[in-house]
Amino acid sequence: MVARMSNAPSSDEGWISIPVSVLTGFLGSGKTTLLGKLLRHPGMGETAVLINEFGEVGLDHELLEKIDSETVVMSSGCLCCTIRGDLVNSLRSLYFRRVRGEVPPFKRVVIETTGLADPAPILHTLMEDPILEAYFRLDSVVSTVDSVNGWSQLDTQFESVKQAAVADRIVLTKTDLPEAKETQRLEARLRGLNPAAPILRVVQGEVDPALLFNAGLYDPATKTADVQGWLKAEAYEPHGHHHHGHDHGHDHEHGHGHDHGHHHHDHDGQDPHDVNRHDKRIAATCLTIDEPIDWDSFSLWLGSLARYRGEDLLRIKGILNVAGEDRPVAIHGVQHLFHPPARLPGWPGADRRSRIVFITRDIERRFLEESLASYRDPAKRLAEMRGQS
Repeated sequence: MVARMSNAPSSDEGWISIPVSVLTGFLGSGKTTLLGKLLRHPGMGETAVLINEFGEVGLDHELLEKIDSETVVMSSGCLCCTIRGDLVNSLRSLYFRRVRGEVPPFKRVVIETTGLADPAPILHTLMEDPILEAYFRLDSVVSTVDSVNGWSQLDTQFESVKQAAVADRIVLTKTDLPEAKETQRLEARLRGLNPAAPILRVVQGEVDPALLFNAGLYDPATKTADVQGWLKAEAYEPHGHHHHGHDHGHDHEHGHGHDHGHHHHDHDGQDPHDVNRHDKRIAATCLTIDEPIDWDSFSLWLGSLARYRGEDLLRIKGILNVAGEDRPVAIHGVQHLFHPPARLPGWPGADRRSRIVFITRDIERRFLEESLASYRDPAKRLAEMRGQS
């Protein structure tokens, strides 16, 4: 089964492994400028950055030390490597060179993707390879959005909508240009796609790496799990009579009907006049479960959801109160793949309810609720199965 949810929650070690952040964003969105500045930032010491090619970032004149043809150490202490062959080999090689002391002992990895990339395959790489899964964990996705061209890219390219929807941090670039006067409107649209990710306005790529990359479950500063900061469950709570967790700050003049799920299965949406047709397909939903979860039926449910609707589960994050466990269990998935569930050291507060955040395409909140309810009520599920046979 691809969604390995059936195994019991693992020990804490999984969430202390080396965090990996994926830097994604459209061509021309200022990603290379941002990367060039980041590599020189003192806060990037003990970070390894994987890029496709040094030439793109223009490092040559500032190199402090060249380890070999594909690896350099910047004066900031940042280790910069080109991806040789594929990502799996590059990450494996990087880890073993670290063990052997051939490269500085980095504590974080940043992977820069090509412009139009869907981040999912890169995230899958971390979850599918047994060696990588043991040593690395997905920490965060950072997406750059161009203040000048971002709106039209969201209209024309569904990949850019996905990049914004799954991000833990959104970096808005070129906000200083006069053409970026629509920035506030763009921010409202991004907030609608992604209620929880902080939106950082960046000029000329200047940003503190700490604001970008420490977005995962494990906070290296406090050496504890930052459950609230990672999950941000409150950002998805439905307001008033709306049942979608992403009704915040939408640009309502564009007539959002929030009716995704019934007829949006063509890739491009169906109404060329609706500028936000792509946005409507994305929903951000937080399900809360009051009583402790039965692990077996829950993992069966999540496994079947991943099997049948995996392409549309863009990202899943959850903190679970599992019956028989005295500590919370964290789950993290991208489409049909999941990191091994991990026990965390303790609950962050008095609230012991399970909370699961889903970023989905063409899946309504009601579908998730009803499907979960049927798994929590085996008698009802048996009746449904008999009815189908």
